Amino acid sequence: MSIRYVVSKRVFGFDEKKAEKFVAESRTLGMIEFDELCEEVTKVGLVPRGAVKFVLDALIDTLKLNINKGFSVQLGDFGCFRPGIQAKSQDKLEDVTASTICRRKIIFTPGTIFLDMLKSASLTRMASGNTVISGGTTPDPDEGGDGGIEDDPLG
Repeated sequence: MSIRYVVSKRVFGFDEKKAEKFVAESRTLGMIEFDELCEEVTKVGLVPRGAVKFVLDALIDTLKLNINKGFSVQLGDFGCFRPGIQAKSQDKLEDVTASTICRRKIIFTPGTIFLDMLKSASLTRMASGNTVISGGTTPDPDEGGDGGIEDDPLG
């Protein structure tokens, strides 16, 4: 597996200099739509397409039901889904209310299958479009993090 990225220029406005920096941003090759995913699962799993669609639809409905109740939902080695929020900070305890919550979200924490896949993924720099600038590099699995809270403290 290779993770593709492009280099983008960013202006950071949190200092007076409005410093310009360059940062790597991931790029995908596109989107696999639900019907195409069902077709691929049918071919790999040798399960009729209707059964695949039925099970995936039921899984989505069950995830929605349990997350709405406030539960985290663990899907084995696949990962865990949990409800989350983003809120504005306040100076005083009494100022924190439901109105300070600006966004509701679902947080996905990958399980061991995806974490292992990411540890061995190479990185490929792309130009605009899908043109490769430099070949993939395989990271040292002992370097860097696993995508947990230590690597992204803002979630």
